[in-house]
Amino acid sequence: MYAFDIFGTCIFAITGAVRGVRHKLDFLGVVVFACTVGVGGGVFRDLLLGATPVAAYEHESYLIVCIVTGIAVFFLAPQVVGRWRIVAIGDAIGLGVFTALGASKGLLYGAGPVGIVLSGVFSAVIGGVVRDVMVREVPAVLTTDFYATASLIGGVLYLGLSETSLPFLFQVLVCASAVTTIRLLAMKFRIHLPVAKSWSALTEDMDDGKKKR
Repeated sequence: MYAFDIFGTCIFAITGAVRGVRHKLDFLGVVVFACTVGVGGGVFRDLLLGATPVAAYEHESYLIVCIVTGIAVFFLAPQVVGRWRIVAIGDAIGLGVFTALGASKGLLYGAGPVGIVLSGVFSAVIGGVVRDVMVREVPAVLTTDFYATASLIGGVLYLGLSETSLPFLFQVLVCASAVTTIRLLAMKFRIHLPVAKSWSALTEDMDDGKKKR
């Protein structure tokens, strides 16, 4: 499980660093973004669960992985940023891994059903939310096709699996695979939740209706 956690941290650190490069941040900015996305969700989850010191402080390997990844992306930016499709696929895998691991930690610390699901979601998306806020953007998880939603579905799935006698590792793998698959399908077929019409759009529809009459 530790290996899965490090893997997810590395994947998310890559996506954070790539976003930093895309926003033309300097060396420190890219590394900070790598750390923010790589461990931000886990730190927030651990604070809510009372799991202190948080994992990122207790095991330096998490931050080391983020820092090394950020440095690598900074110096290999042309090769990495140009392959955003591959990075996006890796991000989907990281989403699944962090959702499963976050939900399992919520269960371990005695959280209720809602707490278990949210532990998975927070682990997977909070780092990206903080990153977007830092560059003054609407968090991508609120506008991107089935990102937070995929994590939410995965958290509910893990909650159901936790009530079975299936092996723990199998539960985590099933949850992570389901979230990753949902996210990839959403990317491929551009599936997204409906968006409410703005006031201007509503008035335009009303004007069109009047013209037809």
